[in-house]
Amino acid sequence: MDGSSDPNPGAHVQVPVYSTGVEVLEKLKEQWGSGRKQAYPAMYSSVIGAIILDPAMMVIPIDDHMVHRGHGVFDTAMLMDGYLYELDAHLDRFLRSSSKAKITPPFPRETLRTILIQMTAASKCKKGSIRYWLSAGPGDFLLSPKGCPKAAFYGVVIGDDYSQCKEGVKVVTSNTPMKPPMFATMKNVNYLPNVLAVMEAEEKGAFASIWVDEQGYIAEGPNVNVAFISKSRDLVLPSFDKILSGCTAKRLLALAPKLVEKGLLKSVSTANITLNEAKESAQMMFVGSGLPILPIIEWDGQPIGDGKVGKLTLALSDLLWEDLREGPERVRVPYE
Repeated sequence: MDGSSDPNPGAHVQVPVYSTGVEVLEKLKEQWGSGRKQAYPAMYSSVIGAIILDPAMMVIPIDDHMVHRGHGVFDTAMLMDGYLYELDAHLDRFLRSSSKAKITPPFPRETLRTILIQMTAASKCKKGSIRYWLSAGPGDFLLSPKGCPKAAFYGVVIGDDYSQCKEGVKVVTSNTPMKPPMFATMKNVNYLPNVLAVMEAEEKGAFASIWVDEQGYIAEGPNVNVAFISKSRDLVLPSFDKILSGCTAKRLLALAPKLVEKGLLKSVSTANITLNEAKESAQMMFVGSGLPILPIIEWDGQPIGDGKVGKLTLALSDLLWEDLREGPERVRVPYE
């Protein structure tokens, strides 16, 4: 039958049936063997119990409760010049998230840490990031994790030649409802609100969006914290009681007093910030692991300050960038 005249051409699709893993592996290798750059040089899976270097085999079981129920948490760490930045701070937050999600890790903390370092070493990647997940594990398709014999731990190395952000971006106030505090303060895998918030911003020609809570206070960006410099040169970040406690944001709070000592900033603090107060700031920025500072120059179509990237924002960026490259919060990866 001529498909162009068939009123229901989809009914005649013939789906292949693969009865062996060899056939499936051939198809997976086809996808990765077509000149695609290998952005993920290594993965760890506790289901396999090994580090995997073949991207075609970097898979997660479909019955993993993180996949079909969202019962999982994750975290990250930047990789710069062969050093993992703030790995311990991120790993501690990872375990706090797992406790809130009622997932018992399959290994003690030091074993998790060792696995991540060995995975990074095996990747031979020296610049990018790692990301890792703790799941209730594979077992069945029910809501309860009772049928999951053991939690699963996954990790991946992501190669990325990132650089310091010095150009400003535009943001909008999000109309997508933000997560309630119980889930916002836990780095869990349910990022649908975050995805929709970013898509909302992109549809409006902006880079990302800003959440404002029910009381009218500034919360956070879709996967980053936000910081403000007032016209009186006070650095202020929203309080962490209802949002994720960002490791990079906390590191910024620890480093920024250096600019107070130099007389460039007047003070450094966290506080409840109203939408009007925030929009009256002289400078504004996103703060997050992969940035670590991203200047914001426009919000809802209105300029922040003079609409240009501020010198204090760049000074804070320099502090974090220097810390990322040479600071004490780094773990050397023992490449062979």
